[in-house]
Amino acid sequence: MAIALNTLVEEAERYLNASRIQDYCPNGLQVEGRPQVSRIVTGVTASQALLDAAVEAEADVILVHHGYFWKGENPCVVGMKQRRLKTLLANDISLLAYHLPLDVHPEVGNNVQLARQLDIIVEGPLEPDNPRTVGLIGSLAEPMTARDFTRRVREVLGREPLLVEGERMISRIGWCTGGGQGYIDQAIAAGVDLYLTGEASEQTFHSARENGISFIAAGHHATERYGIQALGDYLARRFALEHLFIDCPNPV
Repeated sequence: MAIALNTLVEEAERYLNASRIQDYCPNGLQVEGRPQVSRIVTGVTASQALLDAAVEAEADVILVHHGYFWKGENPCVVGMKQRRLKTLLANDISLLAYHLPLDVHPEVGNNVQLARQLDIIVEGPLEPDNPRTVGLIGSLAEPMTARDFTRRVREVLGREPLLVEGERMISRIGWCTGGGQGYIDQAIAAGVDLYLTGEASEQTFHSARENGISFIAAGHHATERYGIQALGDYLARRFALEHLFIDCPNPV
């Protein structure tokens, strides 16, 4: 079954409420391809590797979390940017990207989806009084050691996380997928036993150690694989489309 590209874009916009969220890039249709859609390919980032795989899969639309045209980047269409756009335009493939709207969505959002993968019970936002907050707070059904929880993260995500181990058992957790290490102070203020995100900065170690909590950096890419898959599944069900998630591994 095929539907109009505009219909797909309108439904994604409605479902994610994207127009109401301020972001660092344009959300929605970033590159326009053929007017009819029957097959969607999803991936974390619109890298050349994903584009080439989508061409091979005969995709009509590529749907990603990390798209193009970020604030502050060089706007010139040269080098890597030229090659990526040429691939899309030459093959008449559309690119849809949703950044913060996908992070915060209560059903298919990256943070909610990661919680489901790791069996974390979602309790609420990391900052209850901040409507723009991205991270979440939750708990485990049963307390466990930081090393045992890290083992769970490793088994689910398929990569070795970085652990800064604290002394207390892990029951209350704060997390933000991707590059959310800057939220560790809010997590500490919320009284968590462990804060989990994708990346770490030099000062993150000291914040965790000196405040007595555990910290896990599990990979930007690895923590953000699940929201885009869930969004693709939703749109595929909604319109009876084909959906293929393609994972292009990234160690960061």
